[in-house]
Amino acid sequence: MLCGGEALPPDLARRLVAQAGEVWNLYGPTETTVWSARHRLDAADARPALGRPIGNTTLYVLDHDLNVAPVGVAGELYIGGAGLARGYWRRGALTAERFMPDPFGLPGARLYRTGDVARWGEDGVLEYVGRADHQVKIRGFRIELGEIEARLAAQAGVGAAVVVAREAGTGRQLVGYVSGEALDAAALKAALAASLPDYMVPARIVVLERLPLTPNGKIDRKALPPPDRLAASAEHIAPRTPAEAALATIWAELLGQPVIGVTDNFFELGGDSIISLQMVSRARRQGVLIEPRDVFQHQTIEALAALSRDNDVAEDRSEPAHDVLAELSDDQLERLGLDPSCIEDVYPLSPMQQGMLFHSLRDADSG
Repeated sequence: MLCGGEALPPDLARRLVAQAGEVWNLYGPTETTVWSARHRLDAADARPALGRPIGNTTLYVLDHDLNVAPVGVAGELYIGGAGLARGYWRRGALTAERFMPDPFGLPGARLYRTGDVARWGEDGVLEYVGRADHQVKIRGFRIELGEIEARLAAQAGVGAAVVVAREAGTGRQLVGYVSGEALDAAALKAALAASLPDYMVPARIVVLERLPLTPNGKIDRKALPPPDRLAASAEHIAPRTPAEAALATIWAELLGQPVIGVTDNFFELGGDSIISLQMVSRARRQGVLIEPRDVFQHQTIEALAALSRDNDVAEDRSEPAHDVLAELSDDQLERLGLDPSCIEDVYPLSPMQQGMLFHSLRDADSG
């Protein structure tokens, strides 16, 4: 049995192997005459691989500078060989964008840029990761959504999975959508948390009866329903004290959530290190005296309000020095290497220190 045209779900692959015995996963875009790689599936495969190139075909996994990516490192997949099309009919600009000279081949050889992200395994088998246009940046980290989708799809009972980045508050959050049999969103999230870094774990996993499809049978990401509320606690508990009410109002404004309970988790609702600085700044102006590190250690309104050292509203309280961090962007904080959870306070430079910094930067190459 030959399978192609769309990424093969792991559970379907296992069923086909059990029923048909010999099943091949075939990969290749139309621009390379449909098939460029093949892999015989095994029931033990966690996820169907793309395999190895067919005859007269070359496969390269390259980074953004067109360097060959090391084994195990994801990069964009380029295809060369006898199967390449000449280009797109009467679309010269698109042809120039997708077809390029082969820097590793003979003079006149060309490569096709697939837009797919893949990586080579230690066994020489090519693994599909996702689409290059499905890369997102969350909390300063560049993420391949296909990596997360693969982990979700490999979980027991999951028939199909897709992960998207949605706006949440002033940032973006990952949301996973799955369909299958007897699925538990909390268990799936826990499984991902055990094998992925926290910034790659979706804030919420939504279980659907079936994922929406386009007319040609591909998952329609634009038709995925927005989650009604990101990871709110099961039982809503309204604010009971002035401090809790002040924090709930601040959270609602910063996180874009109309209803906030005192046991809801700040980070699961869409908060991150940058928003936490803004939240602390606003809270202190409202008389709720908390520190950035408190948000990481006590992630609910209930816990933060209990930590507050003064619940009385302060009208003319001056902003603490560390509020300046709230004005920095994700990229600026990333370049500075700052971990907001470890910051005690921030102080401005004295005139002498400013002068020393100025001369140090101006004469950086003087030795």
